[in-house]
Amino acid sequence: MLLGTNYSAIIRPLQWLVVALIFLFFLRVVRAVFVEVRPAGPTRAQRRAQRRAEEEDQRPLRETRSRKQLRLEVIEPTEREGTVYDLDGEVTVGRSNGCAIPTTYDAYSSTLHARIYRSGGQVWVEDLGSTNGTYVNSERISQPSRLAKGDLLQIGATVFEVRR
Repeated sequence: MLLGTNYSAIIRPLQWLVVALIFLFFLRVVRAVFVEVRPAGPTRAQRRAQRRAEEEDQRPLRETRSRKQLRLEVIEPTEREGTVYDLDGEVTVGRSNGCAIPTTYDAYSSTLHARIYRSGGQVWVEDLGSTNGTYVNSERISQPSRLAKGDLLQIGATVFEVRR
């Protein structure tokens, strides 16, 4: 008499293994999408901004007085880190070559993404209806927002720090 082989005892654990692998795959996909969609984390950038602000506080007073003009310094992406743009008058930011601050390398910025201008002795940023929004200190802005030294400005995937 031949004994029959019970294949269901082998197939059932394999089915559960495949289901578990598919579940893990979808968890990784959801995590990757979340990381790409969220605004750039201020953790590293804010630490850098705080360290620079502390260094500036330790400089002699006459040295800091001579540099009243606000500037934007790129802190992300790392390939462009350290690039500085002066905020003289009104400037536009975007992928267009006509922008004063071009972000042609950034697929997440719009052609005309934002406008930075002076009003009442202060510097303001305004989103120009961009697809991915403009963020000041990790908060999406819907109306003109004032910029101050140490603020983080995110346009697309590019993060700037406002400096003197």
